[in-house]
Amino acid sequence: MPNNYQNYLAFIFAIEEINRNPHLLPNITLGYEFHNFIYSHWRILENSFILLTGQHEIPNYMCGAESKCAAVLTEVPWGTSAQIGPLLELYRFPQVTFGSFDSTLMDRGQYPSLHQVAPKDTYLALAMVSLMLHFHWTWVGLLITEGHKGLQFLSDIRVEMDRNRICVAFVKMLSTVAVSYISVTQKHDILTSETSSVNVVVIYYDTDSANDVNYNIAQSLVIWKVWVTNSRWHADMTGRNFILDPFHGILVLSHHQAEISGFKTFVQAATPFKYPEDTYLFMYWSKNFDCSFSESDCALKNCTPNASLVQLTLNRFETAMNDWSYNIYNAVYAVALALHAMLLEEVEIPAMRNRQVMMFPPWKLHPFLKNIQFNNPAGDHVNLDYRKKLDSKYDILNFWNFPEGLRLKVKLGTFSTHAPDGKKMTLSQDKIEWAIGITENFHSVCSESCNPGFRKSPQEGKSACCFECTPCADNEIANDTDMEQCLMCPDHQYANTRQTHCLQKVVTFLAYEDALGKALAGTALSLTVLTAAVLGLFVKHRDTPIVKANNRALSYTLLISLTCCFLCSLLFIGRPNAATCILQQTTFGVVFTVAVSTVLTKTITVVLAFKVTAPGRRIRKVLHSGAPNSIIPICSLIQLTLCGIWMGTNPPYIDTDAHSEHGHVIIVCNKGSLTAFYCVLGYLGSLALVSFTVAFLARNLPDTFNEAKFLTFSMLVFCSVWVTFLPVYHSSKGKAMVAMEVFSILASSAGLLGCIFLPKCYIILLQPEISSMTGIRDKSHNRKKHLEIKKK
Repeated sequence: MPNNYQNYLAFIFAIEEINRNPHLLPNITLGYEFHNFIYSHWRILENSFILLTGQHEIPNYMCGAESKCAAVLTEVPWGTSAQIGPLLELYRFPQVTFGSFDSTLMDRGQYPSLHQVAPKDTYLALAMVSLMLHFHWTWVGLLITEGHKGLQFLSDIRVEMDRNRICVAFVKMLSTVAVSYISVTQKHDILTSETSSVNVVVIYYDTDSANDVNYNIAQSLVIWKVWVTNSRWHADMTGRNFILDPFHGILVLSHHQAEISGFKTFVQAATPFKYPEDTYLFMYWSKNFDCSFSESDCALKNCTPNASLVQLTLNRFETAMNDWSYNIYNAVYAVALALHAMLLEEVEIPAMRNRQVMMFPPWKLHPFLKNIQFNNPAGDHVNLDYRKKLDSKYDILNFWNFPEGLRLKVKLGTFSTHAPDGKKMTLSQDKIEWAIGITENFHSVCSESCNPGFRKSPQEGKSACCFECTPCADNEIANDTDMEQCLMCPDHQYANTRQTHCLQKVVTFLAYEDALGKALAGTALSLTVLTAAVLGLFVKHRDTPIVKANNRALSYTLLISLTCCFLCSLLFIGRPNAATCILQQTTFGVVFTVAVSTVLTKTITVVLAFKVTAPGRRIRKVLHSGAPNSIIPICSLIQLTLCGIWMGTNPPYIDTDAHSEHGHVIIVCNKGSLTAFYCVLGYLGSLALVSFTVAFLARNLPDTFNEAKFLTFSMLVFCSVWVTFLPVYHSSKGKAMVAMEVFSILASSAGLLGCIFLPKCYIILLQPEISSMTGIRDKSHNRKKHLEIKKK
């Protein structure tokens, strides 16, 4: 394969560069043997025997002692190392691996002769997750090749993804040639209903050949996806138009490496004519440069003039060193430097140089390989001691694609764990050549982000990245995207209509400046003036029978108490303070008690007036003594006592209502003790009910001015207002509750004023003749005459 042949060229390049260096192994020339490990147990062991003994017919017998190798460089997976490692260890033969770092090969007890050149992949998972975070990818699939390194990577990346709240959409474990020999012929189900909705897929690959995975992904037509993979991956698409394959725009995380000077020139000069013994290059040249093969002399003829590997497109041959070839280059230098250090310690160096082939026991090279540290010609530090290896620095690469299957590997940025937080990853996003159909705003999520004002609502049985967006509840906000919970606004603030932030509430109350406040205050003052006018009218006509009827002193008392009732409603309007909160309830309770008890007294007076018609009855003495008038102070004293207990235990106080009106904090008077409030209200209601009952029973008593019926109707209106008030009051909120209380005070007071005094005012002003003594006698005479006719 082209990538494997590049590894071979890097191996030859390093050996030739060392042989030209007069300061490294002076007067000594390095030689080499090249063996191809085929994926078959017996072929792997066969090549190992050839390497060790020079032949494969008789085990443990060395027929090529004069050409014994100093060390073996291998790029073998864990399964192969487990086979040839024990075999090489029988001879304590140094083994330097240039494959990816494998933590299981660090066991010195099991692999004492094995040394690893590759840097650690400790932070590969972190680098990939950092790339996901940079592009806000939260819904990612994983394609991982089987094996212990694949499982370790799966564990590492899941931990990092969980830590950063990135969800694993699916995990596909792909069998490889190293695990299953028949996997090349198997078709993996890469694209399924489970994977079709995922736009970003991570491929972790760590075997020698990617052909099987390349083929199956291409056959599945998994296009319009972003592939993120490790440096072991190489999409070998020989003969294919790379623009049309599924790996267009792939992102690769490769170990950082410096450019090796002279390698491209070496590759350019590598031809079958320069290296005629290189059968691989011979076949590769014939395949790619339209050569004809002469069987007579086994020579290439009629090839493209001035042909060179550099002229091939990148999907056929890549001239820049990759991770494998760079590790091979460092491995050759590690062995050479170890040999140099070992020979410097030898006493018989001059004697050994006289021999054509240097001989030494293989185990003598181990201490030098184990502790070797050096800077390669490119300036990168190389360390074979796994305990002292530094964490990897990664280059982020992207494949650019051009017509006719050309491709270009472009460095986008780097990732380093040694950089300060926030600068671990640098990325030139404008250089990225995305896959066909992908825009710059490309994203991969299970559910679209929840905008401010909404919270994430998990879906049962699905990943945490799959959710629904639920609007925040009343007075709650979500001021950022993808919030787990909405935040409750403080009492002095409220949520805006979009529920994205809290606004300061406006302090409000039933003010005189409000339209409702003006209307109620104007009504209260108008009714007060009207009541005062009625009182003035009654005082002016105090000597008329209609005013004298049923005790004019009680009429004066009722009018004065009604005036106070109208005025007390003004205490409920305006900004509340401690004084008004206390006066509201006490004034309301006392003046209404006086008014209702006065109505009760007038009703009882009417009843007693008809009971004294028979001379000599005791009830006459009660009426003349003025005993009914004592009802008013007694009832008022009881109410004052209840109000005193209320004020002494838990009086009303200023409070705020932050929930009744959206965007407002209402200043209200809290009743304090609700029990005391309902006792005052209940006592007042009881007086009203008694007054209504007495008036109702006396409604049919004969009376010139029909006083009993007026009292009955007035108390009916009064009770109706306050019975309606209770449920409406409790269903109201904020200023509406205060307005409802004021309205009930005005309505009930106006009911008493209108039902009791409006008919009398009508007679005084519009029919004064009826209120005279003559009119009364005529009216009484007509009534008696009407009764006599009715009897006949």
